[in-house]
Amino acid sequence: MHILGRCVRFTINPFLPKDRNGFNSYASEPSGEGLGIFFELAAELSGEVDADTGFVVNVLDIDKIVREFVVPIFARRIRKRFRKGEHIDLPELAELLSLSRKRLSKRFNKAAVNKLSLSLSPFRKIEVSCEDWKMVYFSEKFEFAATHTLWNGKFSRRRNLEVFGKCANPAGHGHNYIVEVTVKMPAGEERFQTGDFEKVVDNELIRLVDHKNLNADVPEFSKTNPTVENIAVFAWKRLSGKFSRSALHCITVWETDKTFCSYYGE
Repeated sequence: MHILGRCVRFTINPFLPKDRNGFNSYASEPSGEGLGIFFELAAELSGEVDADTGFVVNVLDIDKIVREFVVPIFARRIRKRFRKGEHIDLPELAELLSLSRKRLSKRFNKAAVNKLSLSLSPFRKIEVSCEDWKMVYFSEKFEFAATHTLWNGKFSRRRNLEVFGKCANPAGHGHNYIVEVTVKMPAGEERFQTGDFEKVVDNELIRLVDHKNLNADVPEFSKTNPTVENIAVFAWKRLSGKFSRSALHCITVWETDKTFCSYYGE
């Protein structure tokens, strides 16, 4: 079984009668005109590879089907709400994803829609998954800067340098970390507030680690190496059970743009 992903980008102008198709789908199609609302919808399809084509699904077909059956759903709802001066909240976005999933169902021959993810910005997304279509997943990225040293007192100096390399520098070194926090909630949960979610993450995690020496300033790392793996576990323990309207689903920590770890709890 293969999982094929495709990102479809589109822009809706809420005050124009219709959107222009454009000629650059990499940026956005419909292209938008002037100031519009940009979306990126990522669709994951599961299926077997066709022996003749080597495809699970032709990605051009994914583009065509999403733009034909999903983009109009967003365009109609956005125009309706904006012209009335009405807000579109997270539950309504989840509803739009659910409608999109239904519209896409059985349109890809033997391939099934496995997941739909809507990027609301480069740092925030909402997702529905085939694991449980009744659940909605909300993710947001945060940043913090910190220094650390990787060292094991049971090792010799030579062994530490062999295992940890530059990270064993006694003076430490720094990273600009990115941590993505993903929570899950029942579809239609109307009381989830992004600001409340951000406040919990800031109070319970970011303030503890931002501009800190992790080894010296965070007690949990006084005897535990602050590796990206252990930071992910630390973040999980700090945030698990702290969200009143949702449950923690996953923590992903990037140490660099090449190194990251995701943790889903024990």
